[in-house]
Amino acid sequence: MAVALVVEAEVLGGYPRSERLRKTLRRLEERAEEGFMDALRVAWEDTVMILGAQLGAGLRTVVDPVVDWHDPLRPFAEAWRGVAVDGLLRWFDNNFFYRIPVFTDMPDPKRLVLAPRVIQIRRVLPGFAGLKVVLPGPVTFARLSRNNTGRSLEELAEAIAEILAREASKAAEAGAAVVQVDEPFLADLDAGPDDAALAAELDSRILSEASSKGAATRLAIPYNVPEPQVYEKLLDVRADYIVLDMADNPSKALGLLEAKGIGGHGLGAGVVQARDIYPDSYEKARDVLDRAVKAAGAEKLLITTSAWLDLIPLEYALEKTRILAGIAERYRGEGGRGGSS
Repeated sequence: MAVALVVEAEVLGGYPRSERLRKTLRRLEERAEEGFMDALRVAWEDTVMILGAQLGAGLRTVVDPVVDWHDPLRPFAEAWRGVAVDGLLRWFDNNFFYRIPVFTDMPDPKRLVLAPRVIQIRRVLPGFAGLKVVLPGPVTFARLSRNNTGRSLEELAEAIAEILAREASKAAEAGAAVVQVDEPFLADLDAGPDDAALAAELDSRILSEASSKGAATRLAIPYNVPEPQVYEKLLDVRADYIVLDMADNPSKALGLLEAKGIGGHGLGAGVVQARDIYPDSYEKARDVLDRAVKAAGAEKLLITTSAWLDLIPLEYALEKTRILAGIAERYRGEGGRGGSS
């Protein structure tokens, strides 16, 4: 008897700032012409608006848009002792920069980052809505940082993972329905099988903490497609879904699924292109989804964006959200065509 394909949909990660928020933060940080509490208020108003837009599009799990974050690493670096932030560096191959974390000692947390956010957001969400939070993967974090501790990269990544595991646990306790770890470094040409094996081990620790508190889990590799020898090691991760970027290089992603499968995980398919402003075609997405589900033998499908939506203007990010929800609704209505239903 054929098993019905379970189809879910979520935006992968954060959103861009509105023009109003950008100007407010510039007046606060560069000119000292804005009050701190006023800037927080504007960021919160944008956060609530973007949460509402996700629900209005038809998504039932919404992602924290983190519009007040300057980059995915800095909030954590600033919350830990033994870490400072230095000059700007390009975030992979995007027109986006981050402040380099500099580890002068092994990190020691001063405060939690995610749980207070979860508590605040849950207060404005309806009871039926799930909230997703996203953590930077410890291997990506360590690889993108400057390690002045005198310890190995592996030791630093393990220390980071220990802190992030507590973040995941406390976020789930606070009400996060989904916890995701992002490891974009693993799609970089410099990534090797040893990086992937370490990531699978450490990310499993983080996600297992979230799972033990009732949260669903995802491991995402955004911005590109990992090499086969890297992907193979990632299949050992303990996560409900492994999410692949299927918009930038669908043939390579499909090749991985045909050769290696999905290792018993749910298939996360980033078919909505997060790095351009052009509308995504349902027919094109459906073709990729059909082939991906069949190749992976997947029984669970998560339709998502290829990366965070923070690389395009807000109006287009909101439109991409609507398109994503529409693709998922139509594909679910057709029952999936990849051979699982």
